[in-house]
Amino acid sequence: MLIEQIYLGCLSQASYVVADEASGRAVVVDPRRDVEEYLRFAAERRLRIELVVLTHVHADFVPGHSELEAATGAEVAMGEAAPVEFPVRRLADGERIALGEPDGGVVLEAWATPGHTPESITLAVFEHGGDQVPKALLTGDTLFVGDVGRPDLLGSAGRSPEQMAAELYRSLRSRILPLPDDVVVYPGHGAGSACGKALSSETFSTLGQQRISNYALAPTSEERFVEVVTQGLAEPPAYFSQDVALNRGGHRPFEADRALPRIGATEAVRRAADGALLLDVRDDQSFAAGHLLGAVDVGLSGRFAEYAAAVHRPGQDVVVFGSEDEVAEGRLRLARVGIDSVSAVVTDISCLASEPDLVRTSSRLDARSVAGRLEDTDDLVVLDVRNPGEIASGALPRWLNIPLPRLLGRLDEIDPGRPVIVYCAGGYRSIAAASLLEASGFADVSDLIGGFSAWQSATELAPAG
Repeated sequence: MLIEQIYLGCLSQASYVVADEASGRAVVVDPRRDVEEYLRFAAERRLRIELVVLTHVHADFVPGHSELEAATGAEVAMGEAAPVEFPVRRLADGERIALGEPDGGVVLEAWATPGHTPESITLAVFEHGGDQVPKALLTGDTLFVGDVGRPDLLGSAGRSPEQMAAELYRSLRSRILPLPDDVVVYPGHGAGSACGKALSSETFSTLGQQRISNYALAPTSEERFVEVVTQGLAEPPAYFSQDVALNRGGHRPFEADRALPRIGATEAVRRAADGALLLDVRDDQSFAAGHLLGAVDVGLSGRFAEYAAAVHRPGQDVVVFGSEDEVAEGRLRLARVGIDSVSAVVTDISCLASEPDLVRTSSRLDARSVAGRLEDTDDLVVLDVRNPGEIASGALPRWLNIPLPRLLGRLDEIDPGRPVIVYCAGGYRSIAAASLLEASGFADVSDLIGGFSAWQSATELAPAG
């Protein structure tokens, strides 16, 4: 039996290759869209990828089932309740997938475990077909390390979060918790994912460890479980609805090798003025020192894909600015969340020196300077782009909270004629938000260098309480 976890840190997403090494037959579970790593792994181990299983309709990324199907001819499978419009093999509850000899080889068994979404399944992995207890569970978004899947996302088919949480309670109690402590739990996501609220940084665990440490598995009534699991949920990123629609309808394989037109600064600025997203993928310091007029900065160093999706309107044309390597990486990571509308790139960064009329710099203020602006500027807007749960640690005076994933849809709540200071926890999200405001016509925008952490460190400036 072989179970290989392939973890993508920038999306906190785990996919798996499960195989019977004797037969060489393999299944890939919840692959990401760039599938070369699965193909390389299979070739190195002399495996044949025969099946791709999606545990549910994903909201946070676009899986690579179409890409693997095109590359290997593998069949695509989901739970029998999957609300998708493309051909799939529908796995019945309890259906077994033999990868080796029926009584001796590795077997997967599909279990219907609704709760995160109605069609969610868990894959039980048996080392031998005759075993009564699985060695491992691939739990998708049903059970995480330290948490369970959110019951309030966009695949609930008219059910309320409370109804979905009740289904999740029953799935956990009837299918997963009766198993022995040594069963290994392999989840679909880790810390940082918006598909849960308290995920651990550990990417796998055992059921026994989760009984002890996972708040959602504590002995409790269904009513209390529903209350606990549905409280304190942050609003999901706006792009989730777009990915759900794409993942229900199906997508064409991503063409990573397709060459894109290279354009100059003048054309890039013109396209931005005409409504394209001119996305600068360099780091915040490089962007602040000089960027093209109308550009929005989301650096590759952080959670690029989800924040780039947050500043992108559905169907909006995208022009990517950066070095050759940065542009290639940015385009790939955009595709992982379903943004295939990159129409051109700008890789000649020397244009920032040769065409100064098209270049702007960013206003960035340290904590002391922000304190001065708070004292001197009565109509100052202090925009906090953190998530609501982060504000418990404190906030600047006179703050307005609009989380970055919601800012694009709420720009009309801010007067573009008033000066704005933007801050987040450490500075990554704030320059993305500040640049989005500038590109949207706001005339006086600055961001707080180092974010709220820098504000707190300047103890003499920190607000009382």
